[in-house]
Amino acid sequence: MSHDKELRPVMGVQEEVNHPPHYTDGKIEVIDFLEDKNLPFHLANVVKYVCRAGKKGDTSRELVDLRKAQWYLNRYIQWKEKK
Repeated sequence: MSHDKELRPVMGVQEEVNHPPHYTDGKIEVIDFLEDKNLPFHLANVVKYVCRAGKKGDTSRELVDLRKAQWYLNRYIQWKEKK
């Protein structure tokens, strides 16, 4: 996906908006993977939270991100079971 229409920097926060470091530590950005796989909202959030767990500067929040991923996965499973 092209990033040619990125948001303009506002008071030095461009990297936090366009390419946050907690999503760019691998060879591709998480958003590019999610878009390529065309994942449903719930599953995309699972991947997002797992990928950023422990990488936002405060490693004590790692479990919070993992619990968020778990919450979205559980919610998706419950939704699928109702169908």
